[in-house]
Amino acid sequence: MNPTEIQTENRPARMESRENRGFVTPPANIFAGENEYLVEVDMPGVDKSGLEITVDGGELTIIGRRKEELPEGELRYSESPLADYRRAFEIGPDIDSTRIQAELNQGVLKLHLPKSERAKPRKIEIKP
Repeated sequence: MNPTEIQTENRPARMESRENRGFVTPPANIFAGENEYLVEVDMPGVDKSGLEITVDGGELTIIGRRKEELPEGELRYSESPLADYRRAFEIGPDIDSTRIQAELNQGVLKLHLPKSERAKPRKIEIKP
């Protein structure tokens, strides 16, 4: 994929207390197909109600709020980030942002970014 088609925002993770959560940047994979790009973002602990996906101009932003139920008592040790997720991508005019679709399955968000008709490869017929 050409880096000008979709560009990722790469910001360092910021950790804060649970009362004042920050955001971590979740890992993502981007696949280029003939008719669309597929973006997969790992967001463990996030369900559909905790997702916010927006397109504003040329920026696609994903925010995932983790739903956690912790047992009573003081947290003494944790290797899980005490933060929600945020990821942003710049999308170019070759993507039809009005037809973007999203699905969430077992903590993996899949975004289907259809290519605009003018960005799809086409065969040019040669006239006699």
